[in-house]
Amino acid sequence: MPELQRLRADHAPALLAFERENRAWFARTISDRGDAYFADFPARHRALLTYQDEGTDHFHVLVADDATTILGRFNLMDISDGQAELGFRMAESATGRGLATEAARTVCHLAATAYALTSLRAQANLDNLASHTVLTRTGFTATEQTVLRNGTAGRRYVKELAGPEEGAAGAIGAAGL
Repeated sequence: MPELQRLRADHAPALLAFERENRAWFARTISDRGDAYFADFPARHRALLTYQDEGTDHFHVLVADDATTILGRFNLMDISDGQAELGFRMAESATGRGLATEAARTVCHLAATAYALTSLRAQANLDNLASHTVLTRTGFTATEQTVLRNGTAGRRYVKELAGPEEGAAGAIGAAGL
């Protein structure tokens, strides 16, 4: 069973491979990260770990059974006043199996329990039906249609967290959190 892990320094090679292998797949529904992202990846990865250490963000990777392949990213970003933005992306090879929904449930549980957050925000491009499905299945409520950061039409979502009793962590285990 895949496992959700808190981002660590040793995830860097597998995370870079995940981003490279799925770049075209991601670009179908979200804006491309650009060549600079890949060229500056080591420094960027170190910066993410610094943000995590400072408590402004919590980054997670969904690791396959082989313990070396990353199947997805699930991040809680821009933490302030008990709120955070949930962002996620899945490898093309890992879609359609419910893994994103289960990992998102686990991250929501962690947000309420381990990180003491009270609400989450999320957004998805209107044509990204898979993300809308994951958000709806994990208890997010659509709030408005809007223009997202990348200039495309999207929908914003919110989810109030129940506190430490926030749902079960789901079928995906969480390690190193």
